[in-house]
Amino acid sequence: MPQSQSQSQSQSLPLSLTRINPTTAIVTRHFFAPPARVFACHTDPGLIRQWLHGPDGWTMTDCEIDPTPGGKARYAWTADDGSAGFHLTAENGFVEAPHRITHTERMFLPDPTPDMQVETLFLPADGGTRMVMTLHLPSADAMDAMLATGMEHGMEASYQRLDALA
Repeated sequence: MPQSQSQSQSQSLPLSLTRINPTTAIVTRHFFAPPARVFACHTDPGLIRQWLHGPDGWTMTDCEIDPTPGGKARYAWTADDGSAGFHLTAENGFVEAPHRITHTERMFLPDPTPDMQVETLFLPADGGTRMVMTLHLPSADAMDAMLATGMEHGMEASYQRLDALA
């Protein structure tokens, strides 16, 4: 039976994260910008550096991305007080501008997490874009661990910065 993660979210977050089965979660969010602009904010390193910081108190220190099929990405973050840091790598599958990106991603915390399959759709909706991101991990334990981080709060903080760009 699907389990909703909405209980762990603040009522004020426009981001919605729902676990639809033990290994899959869906993140949705609306942006008041057209799909081409929201897509660009996910694929242009100059734009990504302006919004993908996570929660306050973190800095993106590395942003490399080749937004083509088969292209690779590497992002890194450090806590402003120097107490922590992590990075992720990814390889793109499909890139269909401005509506769809699929990629395989892993985080290094410092040890690598299991590979996560991600599909992100940028759909025209309500005068803007409805982003639908499907996250699939190889095990329920890996999904439990990811969701236990409270990642939706860091995602929403970043998406609020993206709103200001778009």
